[in-house]
Amino acid sequence: MVIVGAGPRATGLLERIGANAPELWSGAHELRVHLVDPHPPGPGRVWRDEQSSLLRMNSMAEDVTMFTDESSTVDGPVRPGPSLAEWAAQFAAPDAPRFAPYAEPADPEVLAELRTLVPAGFPTRRAQSAYLDWVFRRALADLPPTVTVEWHRTTATSVTGPADGPQEVRLAGRSTPLRADLVILTQGHLDSTPAPAHRVHTDFARRHGRFHLPPAFSADADLSGLRPGEDVVLRGFGLAFVDLTVLLTEGRGGAYRTEPDGTLTYLPSGREPVLHVGSRRGVPYHAKTGYQLQGPRPPLPRYFGPEAVDALTAGGEPLDLRRDVWPLMAKEIGFGHYHELFHAHPERTAMPWPEFLAAYDQFGWYSAQLAGLVATAVPEPADRLDFETLDRPLDGLVFDTPDAFQEHLRAYFREDLARREDPEHSADLGAFLALLSLYGQLPGLVASGRLTARSLADGLDGWWQGFFNFLASGPPGFRLRELDALSRAGVVRFLGADIRVGTDEATGTFTATSPTVPGHTVHATALIEAYLPGPNLDRTEDPLLRHLHRAGALAEEVVVDDTHRHRSGRITVSLADGHLIDPGLGRPHPRRIALGAPTDSRAIAAFARPRTNAPAFRQNDTVARAVLRALDAGWEPHVGGPHVREPHVGGHGPHVREPHVAETHVAEAHMPEADVAKPVDCARVGT
Repeated sequence: MVIVGAGPRATGLLERIGANAPELWSGAHELRVHLVDPHPPGPGRVWRDEQSSLLRMNSMAEDVTMFTDESSTVDGPVRPGPSLAEWAAQFAAPDAPRFAPYAEPADPEVLAELRTLVPAGFPTRRAQSAYLDWVFRRALADLPPTVTVEWHRTTATSVTGPADGPQEVRLAGRSTPLRADLVILTQGHLDSTPAPAHRVHTDFARRHGRFHLPPAFSADADLSGLRPGEDVVLRGFGLAFVDLTVLLTEGRGGAYRTEPDGTLTYLPSGREPVLHVGSRRGVPYHAKTGYQLQGPRPPLPRYFGPEAVDALTAGGEPLDLRRDVWPLMAKEIGFGHYHELFHAHPERTAMPWPEFLAAYDQFGWYSAQLAGLVATAVPEPADRLDFETLDRPLDGLVFDTPDAFQEHLRAYFREDLARREDPEHSADLGAFLALLSLYGQLPGLVASGRLTARSLADGLDGWWQGFFNFLASGPPGFRLRELDALSRAGVVRFLGADIRVGTDEATGTFTATSPTVPGHTVHATALIEAYLPGPNLDRTEDPLLRHLHRAGALAEEVVVDDTHRHRSGRITVSLADGHLIDPGLGRPHPRRIALGAPTDSRAIAAFARPRTNAPAFRQNDTVARAVLRALDAGWEPHVGGPHVREPHVGGHGPHVREPHVAETHVAEAHMPEADVAKPVDCARVGT
């Protein structure tokens, strides 16, 4: 078996192979697993140790695990393991319980961090790298003796082979391909060449000697071309913006000082550019909560579980996300919010929880009855869930001067930070947990083929993903405190909502405007697209996917109805088991599987918060069991069947899920020489 991509997703799959092997692997054969990745196995590219120690996770240490637990509904055995916080605790004291295989991280800086890491702390990415490295080593140690793993420190460039025979995986810098019964793609988030709109700005920057950065991974971006004091427009206010700001401030020698009154002050180094930031909403992502639930955990899901999705998709009518699906999703989030409010803060409610819940069950989310119920039962408006205000906090607001807007936005995220740090508002955490629970139901909704193409494009991949990230994927609270200090120091300036970026040929500058501050235009000599590249098979920089796509051996997810055609850029897979849909076969390819971010499973995260029945763990378990059964039997090909997505014709016109393949075939790209392959040097005996 060849696994392309050796990051957390591959590690999770290996962990499940080890967990299921006692039941499903007879040991009659030897299973050789080849991991192909130029980056270290376990952390992979995104979480590798070789990145700035200033960059942090946006999750608390106690909220990160790679292991199944009592909440996991998997067919294989549950094998609990430590969260990042529990694993780090073993380094705090000499007599602390050890997790095998025990070894202190070699980097003294990382070890010092782990020794002082508290469960509610936000670790550096390098600390997470050490945890993922250990999880990988443990997964290797748990494999049976007849399963061996070898790491090839290079890049896979192509895979060929018949559906009923061995596959050949070619590697950069190698003349001999790897032969395999099965190939699994777990590359994670991938780079793409710039979209046409970004190439226009790149060409403008080249003509005028300016700086332009298309969407990129912040840790890998070359920011050396930005000059001290240079005006830079950043389009995007999420996690990529946070990372870029850190690298351009503290990363250039700036520092923070805490004043006697607790206020944070930024001390510039003089090497920073001036950062002008705006986005569609015009505000930063909400900070992560800094507390635990104060009441019992809400029993999720209640309104948007498998039964609800089955009922939604059973009819013949196409589904509109905002009209048909979102009310159930919103009601689920509301349930998590009010469950915590009524149980943890009953003094702020005006009726018993059973009475409220009985009525809440009966009414639709947008009904007047539900609005009346909430108004009666929750006297304080600040305790009610208002999605419209949350989603567009600057709507209807206009400021006469840029300075007036700076003051308003600083007050906005100071208030947000105070709320996210105060357990009196723990209902927000209840809503967050319900928000997470929705993700496990979305693949089935998409696979049904009932969502209209516009709902998939503008709703699920557009508005919903942005809204989810805005509420659930924000930075640690201290980052907003730093942003406040940077704003007061004049290093960061806020542009507003719905920003428009243009170019001025006369001055050779990028321009940025926002209706939030009418009449105000920023001229800048640099433009940064402060967000990650999305999936795109036409523009992917991954050579293996590019080869498969141009050879017509994989399909892009395309959804068509009578008004819209949506190409998502994602790989179409059988959502039940991850097999690639092969247009030439007209069914899933029996020997090729793809998991994770580039697929139409909608980027199920490779690691998760404990006790959330993580979808990725369930998928890893399903795939591991199928793989072990097939390989142990001497290989019985997967034949697709019910996992193939059939065209669906709805009541309002055709809604067809069709494959899209590239129309031209090009020669395999030349790849530079890579490091010589070497076995993992940290595995159990026999690897």
